[in-house]
Amino acid sequence: MEKNPVGEKIRIQRERLNMTTEELAQQSRCSRELLEQLEAGALVPSLTPLLNIARALGVRLGTFLDDDVKKGPVVCQIPSVGAEEADKKVVRFSGSTATTDRPSAASALDFFPLASDKKDRHMEPFLIQVRENAGEHPLSSHEGEEFLYVLSGTLEVQYGQETYRLSEGECIYYDSIVPHHVHAAAGSEAKILAVVYAPF
Repeated sequence: MEKNPVGEKIRIQRERLNMTTEELAQQSRCSRELLEQLEAGALVPSLTPLLNIARALGVRLGTFLDDDVKKGPVVCQIPSVGAEEADKKVVRFSGSTATTDRPSAASALDFFPLASDKKDRHMEPFLIQVRENAGEHPLSSHEGEEFLYVLSGTLEVQYGQETYRLSEGECIYYDSIVPHHVHAAAGSEAKILAVVYAPF
């Protein structure tokens, strides 16, 4: 399994604060075992724990995704999904069922970051390929807001007790603190533009 670079960035930020793994676990509401697996690069986090870890460390979510940051505007060419240059930048978060015992429980979402070179950003724009996922869809929540625009395919967003089905050209904007799950409609795939805002 390819080593996850996000874990090294978590370790660097934790050590910068002279914080132990146990302290970070308490402040981020993650288990110590999970953090150790993340820092070792053996497990890819899902988005919700990653947001909680960033908040506990006092950094932006983007700190874990940054490349060579620039102060001014960033221009990004969006390569075709599946192209070699796209595959190098794709961030694959684990699925909701991933654990230290099942680190390979992969998400059906491939995130292509669109602003990883932008310094001090507060929004995280992504192009996301949503693969078919017939499994369970456990809800998760985190602080912030999300905007999703469907570029192709059909998307389902379970938001609290409601389920929204979105087709190409439709969008949704919601508060992420409400438990939610984003997945492709049964038997389909989708491509979306997503902007995630997480308060710093």
